[in-house]
Amino acid sequence: MADPKGFLRYERVDPPKRPRKERVGDWREVYVELAPEERDRQVRTQATRCMDCGIPFCHSGSAGCPLGNLIPEWNDLVRQGDWERAVDRLHATNNFPEFTGKLCPAPCEAACVLSISPDSGGAVSIKRVEETIAEHAWEEGYLRAEHAAVPTGKAVAVVGSGPAGLAAAQQLVRAGHEVTVFERDDRLGGLLRYGIPEFKMEKKVLDRRLAQLREEGVRFVTSCEVGVDVTVEQLRERFDAVVLAVGALRGRDDTTTPGRELKGIHLAMEHLVPANRECEGDGPTPVSAEGKHVVIIGGGDTGADCYGTAIRQGALSVTQLDRYPQPPSTRDDSRSPWPTWPYILRTYPVHEEAGQRRFAVGVQRFVGDDDGHVRELELRRVEVRKDPETGHREVVPVDDEVERIPADLVLLAIGFEGVEHMPLLDELGLSVNGRGTLSCGADWQTQVPGVFVCGDAHRGASLVVWAIAEGRSAARAVDEYLMGESDLPAPVHPTALPLAV
Repeated sequence: MADPKGFLRYERVDPPKRPRKERVGDWREVYVELAPEERDRQVRTQATRCMDCGIPFCHSGSAGCPLGNLIPEWNDLVRQGDWERAVDRLHATNNFPEFTGKLCPAPCEAACVLSISPDSGGAVSIKRVEETIAEHAWEEGYLRAEHAAVPTGKAVAVVGSGPAGLAAAQQLVRAGHEVTVFERDDRLGGLLRYGIPEFKMEKKVLDRRLAQLREEGVRFVTSCEVGVDVTVEQLRERFDAVVLAVGALRGRDDTTTPGRELKGIHLAMEHLVPANRECEGDGPTPVSAEGKHVVIIGGGDTGADCYGTAIRQGALSVTQLDRYPQPPSTRDDSRSPWPTWPYILRTYPVHEEAGQRRFAVGVQRFVGDDDGHVRELELRRVEVRKDPETGHREVVPVDDEVERIPADLVLLAIGFEGVEHMPLLDELGLSVNGRGTLSCGADWQTQVPGVFVCGDAHRGASLVVWAIAEGRSAARAVDEYLMGESDLPAPVHPTALPLAV
């Protein structure tokens, strides 16, 4: 059994980062690549801090991991040094643990029992253990292509190759179905490829998983937009079921602030996608921060990705604006009690590198030069007020003071509004709901028989761990639809929501 006093004997130690001056000069991941022996020693010690709670909230579908990862089990196997069994237990619930180990913000750690009180020394470093198990899987050759014993004779089309689509595809091909993934971009991976910067996850990590899927029999078709390059009618004639995993890439814009039409103001993805393409060898990005004063509007993950990208491109300065006040550094139990996702200040490695973050400020006006290019921002101190009856939020200036800051490149990272408008939906006769996403029934099926939806296209922009969970769940629904029954797991229901206040 686990060591119930491990967390008392050992402190939480996060993975070491490369020196700031070194990592801002390249696109490699920010963390030090330790020698395997030292890495394993550190991670086994961190796994020992897990006390195998009687009720492990870390893998609760509502408070912790929606995949239901068997965290206490593989923590204890790591503690014992049994890496092969840990790999098996980890992959029992998660198709792509290296993706979640690098990219997920870890609701499992927020729900860890050791997060109840700061006196515990902090949550178990679950992400670090998870990522190391995944690396062992590749290093030791524990991962092998899995093939179905008997083909079903059924064919499934998956539209979109992000984490939800890839998870659904892998589950379905292992169930014996013929699976083809259609991707409109020239390379596979969706936001994993073109949205996530290289310094957060090097694309070789994605490519080795894609190779595994190919070996298992998944067929990929790139540079093919369903509804344009191939019609929905052709798709329905060839395939017995269709899974829509098209994401929610319609970026939210600011259409009310004066000066928005100026050159040099872009949505976040207009910056991140060509930056990632440049890293892939496609030539210089047309939206570079080199030699510019960069202002990022929006305080979330996408804003942080733009922040780190701008630094590596050689920005003169980087400023990230958030209209909300600075969150506390520790959990406020009156606002977000354990085990809910805590409202705290989240500092990413990029924030330690350069630039500044400013809170409780709003843009009053974008100011341009004679050539129509943005050069300055007018800022006001603001507060966000919520109408208790309607729930509508209003941003209100708190005084008359106006501040000007330089801005040659402005990036709007203020969220996503849902599924993009695409011919595919028109041909299927589907429309988005009030949240900008695609609705489905309890069986993940849209109003069109045989057409299923999962991931951000159904949930809205969310976490990679939810995308994988929905892909796995939709795969079971498809398998049951085609075969009448299914042994595939379904970790989440379409209506499932994370525990929140």
